[in-house]
Amino acid sequence: QVQLVESGGGLVQAGGSLRLSCTASGSIFNPNVMGWYRQAPGKERELVATTASVGTTTNYADSVKGRFFISRDRARNTVYLQMNSLKPEDTAIYYCSLRQISGAYWGQGTQVTVSS
Repeated sequence: QVQLVESGGGLVQAGGSLRLSCTASGSIFNPNVMGWYRQAPGKERELVATTASVGTTTNYADSVKGRFFISRDRARNTVYLQMNSLKPEDTAIYYCSLRQISGAYWGQGTQVTVSS
């Protein structure tokens, strides 16, 4: 089993910044991919950014490129999402994810609200 615990969401004005954190625990294997997805009201869950446990591979949604940055502390099994220049359309529940040979796992989600 894998547990993912997120933190760092909240309310911020447009143009502001937030940093999300997610720590994984349990039976974690390498290689794996950790990342962030988000789901806005009435919309499907979408990828925000991912990073692999091996190498430097990262992947970003076009809508966040240049504004959001994902990083990873491999020793702590923790992934971070630095979100800058936030826009109202970034408002969503942000979910941490981990994918590895045993399956895909999700955190409980953290709310990010950007006011205009």
